[in-house]
Amino acid sequence: MWDNANGRVHALLSSGLVALGVAFLAAQSGRPVSAQSPAVASSLSSSSPSVVARQTLNQYCVTCHNAKAKTAATESGVVLDTADLSVVAANPALWERVVRRLRAGTMPPLGAKRPDEATAHTLTAWLEAELDHAELEHPHPGRPLLHRLNRAEYANAIRDLLALDVDAASLLPPDDSAYGFDNIADVLGVSPSLQERYLSAAETVSALAVGDVHQPAVTDTYDVRQDLSQNQHLEGLPLGTMGGTLIRRTFPLDADYDVKILFFRTNFGNLRGLEHPHQVELAVDGARVRVATIGGDEDLRSAFDKPTETADAIDARFAVRLPLTAGPHTITVAFVENAPLVDTTRLQPFLRSSYDTLDWTGRPHLDRVTITGPLNTKGPGRSASRARIFTCHPAPADARQERPCAEQILSALTRRAYREPSASVDLPPILQFYDKVRLSEGSFDAGIEAALQLILASPKFVFRAELDPPRVALGGVYRLSDVELASRLSFFLWSSIPDDALLEAAAAGQLHDPAGFERQVRRMLADPKADALVTNFAGQWLQLRNLKTFQPNSDDFPDFDDNLRQAFQRETELFFQSIMREDRNVTDLMRARDTFINERLARHYGVPGIYGTQFRRVTLADDARRGLLGKGAILAVTSHATRTSPVVRGKWILENILGAPVPPPPPLPGAGVFAEPAPGEAPKTMREQMAVHRANPVCASCHKLMDPIGISLENFDAVGAWRTREPNGPIDASGQLADGTAITGVATLRDAVIRHPDVFVGTVTEKLMTYALGRGLDEFDMPAVRRIVRDASRQEYKFSSLILGIANSVPFQMRSSSDVLAAGK
Repeated sequence: MWDNANGRVHALLSSGLVALGVAFLAAQSGRPVSAQSPAVASSLSSSSPSVVARQTLNQYCVTCHNAKAKTAATESGVVLDTADLSVVAANPALWERVVRRLRAGTMPPLGAKRPDEATAHTLTAWLEAELDHAELEHPHPGRPLLHRLNRAEYANAIRDLLALDVDAASLLPPDDSAYGFDNIADVLGVSPSLQERYLSAAETVSALAVGDVHQPAVTDTYDVRQDLSQNQHLEGLPLGTMGGTLIRRTFPLDADYDVKILFFRTNFGNLRGLEHPHQVELAVDGARVRVATIGGDEDLRSAFDKPTETADAIDARFAVRLPLTAGPHTITVAFVENAPLVDTTRLQPFLRSSYDTLDWTGRPHLDRVTITGPLNTKGPGRSASRARIFTCHPAPADARQERPCAEQILSALTRRAYREPSASVDLPPILQFYDKVRLSEGSFDAGIEAALQLILASPKFVFRAELDPPRVALGGVYRLSDVELASRLSFFLWSSIPDDALLEAAAAGQLHDPAGFERQVRRMLADPKADALVTNFAGQWLQLRNLKTFQPNSDDFPDFDDNLRQAFQRETELFFQSIMREDRNVTDLMRARDTFINERLARHYGVPGIYGTQFRRVTLADDARRGLLGKGAILAVTSHATRTSPVVRGKWILENILGAPVPPPPPLPGAGVFAEPAPGEAPKTMREQMAVHRANPVCASCHKLMDPIGISLENFDAVGAWRTREPNGPIDASGQLADGTAITGVATLRDAVIRHPDVFVGTVTEKLMTYALGRGLDEFDMPAVRRIVRDASRQEYKFSSLILGIANSVPFQMRSSSDVLAAGK
């Protein structure tokens, strides 16, 4: 029944999703633009500000940026000698580029004649005032493209709609990214193969949520990283254990499930750690269900004679069938701690317990755990998802009760899934589908499952669409409806669908009221679901997601393990979360002395007195570790496998901290590769190699900006550990920034950044707004960004002030009509 019913449903939904998806895409054609802002009072006292601005540009900028020069003007496209300052608003793209460079202090370049700080500020303030006033008079709020739910949004929407946690990575392919984020509408494309994946996901999720007893048995494999050390206690595992792994899985039915524990084999086929006996504990939801032993004299003797057969026999020893109820369960596998073995002298006394893949001594290592099921199904059970879906329970085969109950269930699901206060318009075709499957398959649950599958496959669930209201003027600017605004707000703060409270507020028109709107924003920001800003926004802005692929060379960094990799990520997530949850000054991201560490991370940082796997807040005595620039996660993702990279680190800070992105490097042979020393020549330090690199005039313009910043972090090695020497000599972390500021290392670099807090806060605002709108920002958005930063400065740059500023901005609350639709084409 499972295969036949879902084959018919899949065929019907496939044609419907394709047709409706094309219709939505056609409805969304139009050029995306953006913006907003109020006027800023001009700081120029001259009766003719444009004349003074022209004099400043002529004196400090036009020498390079002129129509005849083939240097900066040609490379950047910034030509200032012919630019008309009497109508700045006529060319916002040009002047916004000028403003950005002046604010960041990257122009004029180091070594060129520069205006004093007051003169530069005067010019910048006047240009901003002109741009802001024009945008206030004629806003360009932009028109986002059709927005498909990405994997994170899909998983969160399923969680909130059905009380069901799903692994979106196993259901949907990875999403493309642009502007640093994977929720950008114009790269979230739709292909026939992707449509098939969404249809398949709808089948899987609806069966899992309803508890379809005809689901076939499947095998899920949970790999354990080879560099996850097994000589440390892991957070979340039972006390008195070491190593192991933790699996959180939703089991679809009350049934039996086979669990197999497989151990790592060396390159010779031997299992590691058989010289001593080790007890391995399997637990479900914290309760021990199986203990067996690996290793000891008998296993060791057998392994010498028959290594493969012995390994197979030991793996079979750890296979067990478990009866489990439907719903989420936590499966843990860990080694029972044996104190005499903890201090066993090793040939390789590294923190990492799996340094050498040829080493068969030490501790056994888990390789993977497989779970197969359901087997011997007993029923759908009482899962949280069934409780969420089945809000009524008709008597068996009673049509008088079934149809009204189905209408109640599907009406509630449709309203939430489609993000609309009323589901009356969309409900009839869904009920017709329910009726058809109910009659053909013969059960109430089958009808609900099929209808739910139709809901989850609908473009109204998979896509976020905003359509122009009737009779809108050609290219007109209008405010979003409260329902559309609710959806934007929910996906911004929660990466998920609106809840009932938000939908009810939208239906009542309360989001038009500033006080009512602010109440909703603050309520949502306080909700645990706002942690999506930590995992999705901060995880991408700070590139924490790249940690999982960061693999330093084990010969150079033998102590680095997955335990430390996870601690890097957890520290930075908790740090960002504390700024958000405690509504702190956003500049604390750069300067705060507090952070969150456990014993493994404390050992790496050299912080004494920290024991155990639990993360706790500490006040750092080391000034170098303050804020983001001292976090191991940031230092690791901006390094190479064998060494640091001042270029990558400098580029990362320019783009993510100072908001001054650098162009991609020219396609030169050997770019980014250091030359080997000549015969008899002493190896060069990193600083000396970078100086040779900058000698190339084609590379120098950008590297003069990046290299001093990156070199100031050289006291941190490629895995974020502090050092005073590198392999080829002592470290000199001093340098000079583009604006002439002298720095001597990470502490003075940090001081230089927060000396102008509006620059850093402006960068955070731009990143947040890009994430909130799901599109890249352009010159029309910059006035809105400046207004948010100015307003936030009056509230000590509290995190909530940025969120509220973005949520109340013209780009977030308004949009432009489509020329194609408005013209009736």
